[in-house]
Amino acid sequence: MSTKRSKRYQEAAKLVIPNKNYSITEAVETMKSFPAPKFDPTVTVSFHLTVDPRKSDQMVRGSVSLPNGTGKNVRVLVFAQGDAAKVAQEAGAEFVGFEDLIKKVQGGFVDFDTAIATPDAMTEVRKVARVLGPRGLMPNPKTGTVTDDTAKAVKEVKAGRVDYKVDKNANISAAVGKLSFSNESIAENIAALIDSVVKARPASAKGAYIESVTVSCAMCPGLPVDTASIAKL
Repeated sequence: MSTKRSKRYQEAAKLVIPNKNYSITEAVETMKSFPAPKFDPTVTVSFHLTVDPRKSDQMVRGSVSLPNGTGKNVRVLVFAQGDAAKVAQEAGAEFVGFEDLIKKVQGGFVDFDTAIATPDAMTEVRKVARVLGPRGLMPNPKTGTVTDDTAKAVKEVKAGRVDYKVDKNANISAAVGKLSFSNESIAENIAALIDSVVKARPASAKGAYIESVTVSCAMCPGLPVDTASIAKL
């Protein structure tokens, strides 16, 4: 069954050069030339990797602090007690607690964007792994969300840290800001994410690692990025 595209999408598609692989700068300039919607679209970068996510030694995940933030108000939940809970709240976390929050999450509460936990809280937090895990919200030391320095973690997330993880189809997708950002800010954020994914390459990955990179904004056609221009691919 064919998908009917909006008139605005069709007009934007006319501006995309067939079979062209864009540099990051060209991709941003082209997105900016698309017919403007009535809202501020989120810019997303999508990767298709050559790894096999079924193999534990080829799992790709990480985090990156975008130099220009995401333009999004990130709601943070922190599982902590004592001083760690106090400084997390002072740093701006919307939800801070321990056993009370665990019970709330067990009841289905997931109205937040990132979860952080102290190491000593993780024994209890694992009880809600079935709720948080499928939504990508489970705290993990590899992404800096399991830490005793809760204040630093909250501030980094609020400032524009993005966590990413390869899915079962070897894809990664992450938001890197809003289309209203300056061209330079969007390009810098895209480059920072790409650099982080490149550095997260598993040692067991052989040959080409990144098969394709696509930059897009909400309700607009994607623009393939020239992977040959990205160093160390």
